[in-house]
Amino acid sequence: MVEHTLQLNSIFGALSDATRRDILKRVGTEELSVSEIAKYYKLTFAAVSKHLKVLERAKLIFKHRQGKQQIVQVSPIAIKDAAECLRSYEAMWNNRFDSLENYLSNLQK
Repeated sequence: MVEHTLQLNSIFGALSDATRRDILKRVGTEELSVSEIAKYYKLTFAAVSKHLKVLERAKLIFKHRQGKQQIVQVSPIAIKDAAECLRSYEAMWNNRFDSLENYLSNLQK
């Protein structure tokens, strides 16, 4: 349980940055090399590499070598874990909104 919580903390921490979310979105549609990713941002190559390391530690992406290039791919397992966590909050909030709606409709009667 603790390990799962730490993994979720890592995932949501990685997703808290707009650049990392954008990188994840880009590699979610196609595999890209690190240098191809870096072209999209007004950041140094080192800064892009740091963002990729954060995403990799959170297991949102993984890299593999293709010749001299490192290719970045999205890792659907971590995204699935995050989505499951968010679904539990969605269910809770839907129940609360339904209760609020019922309460407000009873006030109008």
